[in-house]
Amino acid sequence: MINVALPKGRLGEKVYEMFARSGYECPELLEPNRKLIFTNEEKGISFFWVKPSDVSIYVERGSADIGVCGKDILLEYEPDVYEFLDLNIGKCKMMVAAKKEFYDFKDKTLRVATKFSNIAKKYYESKSRDIDIIKLNGSIEIAPILGLSDVIVDIVETGATLKENNLEVKEIIAPISARLIGNKASFKFKTKEIENIIKRLGELVKND
Repeated sequence: MINVALPKGRLGEKVYEMFARSGYECPELLEPNRKLIFTNEEKGISFFWVKPSDVSIYVERGSADIGVCGKDILLEYEPDVYEFLDLNIGKCKMMVAAKKEFYDFKDKTLRVATKFSNIAKKYYESKSRDIDIIKLNGSIEIAPILGLSDVIVDIVETGATLKENNLEVKEIIAPISARLIGNKASFKFKTKEIENIIKRLGELVKND
């Protein structure tokens, strides 16, 4: 039995659809019920929904053999897992944004508001830039508008929110998309089963 951690929400629904199209359907998952774990004994697969940011924790600690999470989670938390496949969905970019008129004076410490402190820290370390990280959990875009920060580091999908608030993208840090990840011990003991899933999902990605 392969245990799969799916991210709750729209992305998870797309991911499950990919599994179903690859031959790993689980009809009871689509039924209205309060179950937490959904199993298809015949296909040897079991799914459960978790918060997107928790998928890598379940996989790293072995409660799930495989799972799907955004590349942003992998870059931010650096879990000790295998990254098997880019599913080519949930695509967006990790970017630096600021007010349109902002100019970065290198002699001053740059104030960076973000949910992604580790990504921001590594990015600016690679540029040898001195920064002050302001960790926020809610709406990041308001920070430079209110003068709390000079720039923000955040995921940008369409850029509509930035435009509406007179902000613009200044730098692109990394492309983000959903990745299939796996527990290292599980892969050692369930190699064939996991490789079959990777192969089928990979074919689907290639043909889509």
